[in-house]
Amino acid sequence: MQRRSFLTHSGALAAAAWAGNVAAQAQPAKVGVLIPQSGPAALFGPSSRACAELAAAEINGRGGVAGRPLQLVFGDAGLPPAEVSQSALRLWRGERCEAFVGMHDSAVRGALVGLFKGQVPYVYTPVYEGAECSPGTWVLGETPQQQLQPVLPWLAKERSLKRWYLIGNDYNWPRDSNAQAKKYIGTSGGSVVGEEYLPFTVDNFDASLAKIRQANADAVLITLVGGASVSFSRAFASFGLADKVTRLGTLIEENTVAGIGAQNTLNLYASAGYFASIDTPAARAFAARYAQKFGPQAPQLNALAQSCYDGLLLLEAMGNKARSLQVPALEKIAEGLRYSGPRGEATLQARHTRKDIFLARADGTALKVVQTFSGVDSGQVCKV
Repeated sequence: MQRRSFLTHSGALAAAAWAGNVAAQAQPAKVGVLIPQSGPAALFGPSSRACAELAAAEINGRGGVAGRPLQLVFGDAGLPPAEVSQSALRLWRGERCEAFVGMHDSAVRGALVGLFKGQVPYVYTPVYEGAECSPGTWVLGETPQQQLQPVLPWLAKERSLKRWYLIGNDYNWPRDSNAQAKKYIGTSGGSVVGEEYLPFTVDNFDASLAKIRQANADAVLITLVGGASVSFSRAFASFGLADKVTRLGTLIEENTVAGIGAQNTLNLYASAGYFASIDTPAARAFAARYAQKFGPQAPQLNALAQSCYDGLLLLEAMGNKARSLQVPALEKIAEGLRYSGPRGEATLQARHTRKDIFLARADGTALKVVQTFSGVDSGQVCKV
């Protein structure tokens, strides 16, 4: 081949290779979004999907992640862990998802961590019990140290609470959360006068309410999920306990309060990293964008759904800093990374986030923030 022809041919190959690289970079990055579409937590499914879709649209409007638009692929995380794992495997190996955002229970999280084994980025977003330190996994959810350590002493002092009754569903999140709660109740001068864990199938709480009354509790810490929390609080009020006993929930949000009903929410409090009523510029702007995108029939904003939005924000922040969605690249840049969202500014520390925590009181079916605890550490000690 003559030199001129060779150079021309080489130049064409180089140009083609460059164009191919650009096209490859522009290929959508598929993200598996695992949210409950069935089961006890299906109540949060529509709003979770809406928040994820809003996040993806806004991220893509800013140029995507590492120059690539996001394409969301949804899976049902309300099924038993083994079934969710099979669904996630299909999304990962079949659909070629390059990252996952999950809003689901801890049993499913454990199964997915075992499936992924740090080979694909996994952002876990809801409130949970703590102690998740697996490589390739980052956690946004509020830990008991965040939801309870500052809140219980404040509320106990504010309302002169001494005698606490703990009630939750029978799995690791309620049990591990209450193990921490007992410490904070003790340090605030209180005592635990009763503790019980019920299966998800229970829909009659008369026996539990009789125990609460007999124990002369002046506060109840609720770690029931979804419909169970609604049924319990309705029955609680019908027993005449609402005007005498304070309730604090760590998984009570706007959908739950709407289900409980305005007549049943007297002296009901909730602790979380987000409420739809947060009165900050970032939170108000987020709520306005959400309403504009989904209209008057938009699913109710709440902390669990909004965490899906933040999960994608974190993925964006990490991916753009690393210029990659590969786990080794993300591991190098994640520690200390900061990002801002509707909840305020969050900082990644030991695979978790340092964040503001809000305590809200029910006013009818609205949750109004009565106290803000700024920059609360997750209390986790994961090595990174």
